Amino acid sequence: MKTEVYSWRLSPHLKAELEEAARVERKSVADLLEQIAQDWLERSSGRSRNEEERQQQLHKAALESAGSIHGNDPNRAENARAEVRSRIARRHGR
Repeated sequence: MKTEVYSWRLSPHLKAELEEAARVERKSVADLLEQIAQDWLERSSGRSRNEEERQQQLHKAALESAGSIHGNDPNRAENARAEVRSRIARRHGR
């Protein structure tokens, strides 16, 4: 529910253009201005609603695949330290 009022002065030319655009869109000037303000706020924040939804989808997909990489050694994470030390020793001839 709209309860706030905001007013400002504008040129007669801009007012006429807004009224014409509202007629074309079959909206009130107030509804058109609210849409314009909302669109501007979304663009100026750097993200649109569609982009937010896309980011949420990407995060969900990433979480679903986390931990699902398979290898030959099921204990690879537990043995990582020993494997790294072994490779360093081989590389440096120790």
